[in-house]
Amino acid sequence: MRLKHVINILILLGFLIYDILNAQNFNDALRLSEPGLGSSARALSLGNSYTALSNDFSGGFFNPAGLGLIKKQQLFGGFSYNNFNNDVKFFNNRNSSSKSSTDLNQFGFVFPVPTSRGSLVFSIGYNRNKDFTGILGFNGFNNQPNSMIQDLTYGNDDIAFLLGVSYPLYDANDNYLGDTTVINGRLNQTGNILREGSINNYAFSGAIEVAENVFVGATFNILSGDYKNSREYTEEDTRNIYQGLTDPADSTTFDFQSFTINDILSWDISGWNLKFGVLYKLNPIINLGATIKLPSKFKIKESYFVRGNSFFGTGQQFTLDPPIDNRTEYNIKTPFEFSAGAALNLGSATLTGQFNFIDYTQMKFEDGLPQSVISQNNQDINNIFRSVVNYNFGFEYLLPFVNVAARGGFIYQKSAFKNDPSEFDKKYFTAGLGIAPDSDFSVDLAYAHGWWQTFADNYGVNESRTFQDIKKDTFILTFVYKY
Repeated sequence: MRLKHVINILILLGFLIYDILNAQNFNDALRLSEPGLGSSARALSLGNSYTALSNDFSGGFFNPAGLGLIKKQQLFGGFSYNNFNNDVKFFNNRNSSSKSSTDLNQFGFVFPVPTSRGSLVFSIGYNRNKDFTGILGFNGFNNQPNSMIQDLTYGNDDIAFLLGVSYPLYDANDNYLGDTTVINGRLNQTGNILREGSINNYAFSGAIEVAENVFVGATFNILSGDYKNSREYTEEDTRNIYQGLTDPADSTTFDFQSFTINDILSWDISGWNLKFGVLYKLNPIINLGATIKLPSKFKIKESYFVRGNSFFGTGQQFTLDPPIDNRTEYNIKTPFEFSAGAALNLGSATLTGQFNFIDYTQMKFEDGLPQSVISQNNQDINNIFRSVVNYNFGFEYLLPFVNVAARGGFIYQKSAFKNDPSEFDKKYFTAGLGIAPDSDFSVDLAYAHGWWQTFADNYGVNESRTFQDIKKDTFILTFVYKY
């Protein structure tokens, strides 16, 4: 390990802790607040336009009041497959990468209670409602005078010093002034990021018919899940620009070759929320539905691990020894969500539509972090985000004589960031089939194809930026048994 003056070791630890704490930012709140695709094959094939239907186990997730329409006990189970493809433009180079996941995504029971009039229905079960699978790969030469090495150095982050690519400056009285580096950009930059994890609901729902054709319901969700983001980022002197010393006081730092950081962010997620719904059968043809989802309360147990190394032409290798390993806990609150929709039943055909309102400025960091960090994050949320209205549409057509329902839909989720163009909004075309060999057993299959654009900075603002063209394909298979 390379050492500074003793007083600077204390500064080193302080800066490392400061940087780790500031790793929590507005993106963490958004990750928990954006809607997922849910876990129901029928609902997804209808573009998740399900607020005015919800007449199966999935009603506990979409609109618990819809459970009141169920007359038989139901056993539900399902699986999902997700494939995430990311085509990245980085300094005129393009890289494409993909990652997939397969999971049990739904299991539950529905129990109608015999009543002399009206209905009373309960359900209990599991939904995997949000999938974090993602990937990003890039490789390109950054000809500009910036790099992560410089970004760390000018922030007085001692990772750069410990890896031999920066050195301290002192005044005439041997007082530490800060770090500097001879690195001035013009490096090849490569990186790979893998994301995985999910949020799961353990749902307890109930619905009652409070007046003729008027149903109300509620769902209490116990939330659990995990999230992991693993990044490996490298800067290389592929054009032999830095053949001198990166630290004048250390002869082994001659002829810089490469610098690599590998950081792993892991979350253990727990929390809860409540959802209330109402459904009104206006007549045999038209259903109207509406829901309110109260803010979810999440507790995050975070582990942040950082390794690093650098190589020089002298054969010298520096590593972070020991690696950085920090653990912390904090709380995040998501916004209210309001949904309203209608379903039109025309006999063999059903048309559905709904909207969903979310004000992302209501996301909040709460306990667990230093008050200065909480305040800054919440101020950023208020300044960066906006309220949005998302739209969902779907149709279902019962094919004659074959007990098969053909379905299709569309999902439009607006970007939560202010002033984002429509290219950054998430769009999905959906399709599916429902096959019912008899009245007590059915199989539902759904497919969703989504596409949107986004960007991310490796450091700084628009200095080392990846422009991403994302496509996501989701398949859900659900089995339903009525008895």
